[in-house]
Amino acid sequence: MSDDSRTSTAAPRRLPATTDASTEARDARRARLRDEGHSIAALSGDQAPIAPEQLAGSIEGFIGFAQVPVGVAGPVRVQGRHAQGDFIVPLATTEGTLVASFQHAFNVINRCGGARAACTRELVGRAPCFAFADVATAVRIADWLPTQLEAMRAATISTSRYCRLQSTKTSVVGNTVYMMLEFATGDAAGQNMVTLATQAICRELLPRMDTPPTSWLVESVLSGDKRASAQAFLGARGRNASAEVVIPDRTIGRYWRANAAAMARCWNQATVGAAQTGAVGLQGNVANALAALFICCGQDVACVSEATTSVSRFEVDERGDLYVSVTLPNLIVGTVGGGTFLPTARESLALLGCTGAGSAAKFAEICAVVALAGELAVVGAMASGAFADAHASGGRKGRGTGTPA
Repeated sequence: MSDDSRTSTAAPRRLPATTDASTEARDARRARLRDEGHSIAALSGDQAPIAPEQLAGSIEGFIGFAQVPVGVAGPVRVQGRHAQGDFIVPLATTEGTLVASFQHAFNVINRCGGARAACTRELVGRAPCFAFADVATAVRIADWLPTQLEAMRAATISTSRYCRLQSTKTSVVGNTVYMMLEFATGDAAGQNMVTLATQAICRELLPRMDTPPTSWLVESVLSGDKRASAQAFLGARGRNASAEVVIPDRTIGRYWRANAAAMARCWNQATVGAAQTGAVGLQGNVANALAALFICCGQDVACVSEATTSVSRFEVDERGDLYVSVTLPNLIVGTVGGGTFLPTARESLALLGCTGAGSAAKFAEICAVVALAGELAVVGAMASGAFADAHASGGRKGRGTGTPA
């Protein structure tokens, strides 16, 4: 990302066409990134392999790496609270047409002046539970737990320099008390961090209870960890990030041979279809965007299952233009810890300017903009009738290699 791009109104300089699969185009992309000061030795395969010893704690039975091709799309202009500028986005996927469709949507977003984005909440939950002999005891303990907030906060601090308990909520189901603990985790995704803190809290609380529980769990599944849950819209689970853009009707005609009304109608029909399935959240292909970005950037890819609990909107505004937004209330992402230490992850995060203190909220906003682009791409293709043709022409194996598809 160039610092000049923060205030520039000129269109971002484009990369070689995403559909050019030649060696020359690959080398030109690499040269462009290096010219802009990015290190891509690990991503391009020029760096020595990481030592097995460095992977202790990340993998067991290590033998090597599963290779997933990485492409780049962009730049895309972002006007966020934390992410500001033009970003080249790395995407790891084996799905043909994916990177090209994101590039197409990025071009539209840039033509509209960029996407606005905001990360508004950063909390990670864990939910222990305590079972007692009867409901009366459970209610008494549930009433007592809020009085122990300071003791719980002290127990949290003892486990981490960054993890901090922010709030607690309790509920009673028969003879069992459920407690939702919400933590701030700094720039880490924080899954392991909050688990250790919750265990320390439980060990602090158990001797203080006037009646010991018959059993207890450090995680009752109430937190929604790695599963789609409507709770994401009502509480805190990771980082809440939104992105939006307004696309003039004439721009839709130029890029998708459709119009604002057709795009909005297509999305309305799709949401009715999703409702019939009992889907949690209303989105098209957010999983595509986040999985491709998570693999590159060392995130816990399983968390895509909960991050797709999101809402996309396509609406015609009073001027006849198209308002599009994506809200991701359930982004478990971080720029430190986890797999972010891997060489390719470090290079990918650096490519996005998401290294160092305070960068996790910036990364969350970029995730939201990439998800927005994916929603634009799929709805635009559906509204214009090009969805099947695009996959047939760009996603068939062997295309351009002389190998029958």
